[in-house]
Amino acid sequence: MNYSDKGTLPVQRLKELMEKGIIKSYQPVIEKQLQPSSLDLRLGSKAYRIRSSFLPQRRRVNELLDELFMYEIDLDEKGILEKKNVYLIPLIEELNLPAEMNGKTNPKSSTGRLDIFTRVITDGGYRFDEIEHGYTGRLYLEVFPRSFTVKVKTGHSLNQLRIFNDRQHIEDKDLIDAYKTHTLLYDDSGVAVPADSAIIKDGLYMRVDLKGQTSNGIIGFKAKKNSSIIDLSKVGEYLASDYWEPIYTPREGFLILEPEEFYIFASKEKVRVPLEFAAEMIEFDAGSGELRTHYAGFFDSGFGYGHGKVKGTRSVLEVRPHDVPFRIEDGQVFFKIRYEKMAGQPEISYGEDIGSHYHAQELALSKHFKNDLISPSPL
Repeated sequence: MNYSDKGTLPVQRLKELMEKGIIKSYQPVIEKQLQPSSLDLRLGSKAYRIRSSFLPQRRRVNELLDELFMYEIDLDEKGILEKKNVYLIPLIEELNLPAEMNGKTNPKSSTGRLDIFTRVITDGGYRFDEIEHGYTGRLYLEVFPRSFTVKVKTGHSLNQLRIFNDRQHIEDKDLIDAYKTHTLLYDDSGVAVPADSAIIKDGLYMRVDLKGQTSNGIIGFKAKKNSSIIDLSKVGEYLASDYWEPIYTPREGFLILEPEEFYIFASKEKVRVPLEFAAEMIEFDAGSGELRTHYAGFFDSGFGYGHGKVKGTRSVLEVRPHDVPFRIEDGQVFFKIRYEKMAGQPEISYGEDIGSHYHAQELALSKHFKNDLISPSPL
């Protein structure tokens, strides 16, 4: 196999890794797991309720599991994960990476929008979601449902994996050139945002929308408490109004977010990821405000771009303030996207090529809800 191309491995290279046994699984990988620049990881058959989160560092995950174990759940029988409880689930996929390759994992979009806090743990790992160069072994998913109790089963995918042959983040000067070539941001009307109006500083900065011009004045949602179980097998099953409170365009021009509440908002701009790139949403800088603005961070190649004809797609933000109430206003800089080079253009593009639920999204909840909340603003 030729490893000369540096960067994030595209789908066709991931398939090669499977053929070589570098990505292994005890059940065959299915087509819907494959994204242009990532692979969906699947839950195994057992979940273990544990007392706390952990990092194994020099130890194996199973050693720590023995110390923290409370009880076992058969995901083929029940699969109920209670909110505010910590679970460890061995994944179906395993890795046998060569020394020059490493990986990164992130929650899938639906996982983040359900406020399910997840992260991958590896044997001997010092950091969550980071797969070290040359890692050989199993992958384990820590799952902490925060707002809703959920039902899962063997084979469900909550997280995604990227593999790198020398990860290549795009420097600002090259990102400016890419912006001028492709146009990376569009406004509400589909008009290109000029390159000199974009904020590029170690990535592309984006802003939050509190006007809701495309959703009848609804600019976000706040998770309700004490809601019923959400079965992740069911798409379009649940009324949004049973689980979410709508947030309307504020009269004062700003909102105050309450600590440890969970909110869904949308970006003001629509963003594009051309096929020669992948991207990742980067955590909000704590120096700019103590809140988390996303749980699901990967943008696959072709997001908001397709094969060059799509004029951007909004980013959906999963927001949780910490410690103190936090004021936000329309157009406030809220997060950034860091682009990275692909090690070859993927043979498929994010969107219609893979039947994505979110490729043309505006403000959107996860695919499990039918949105009965979008109605004329009461203001």
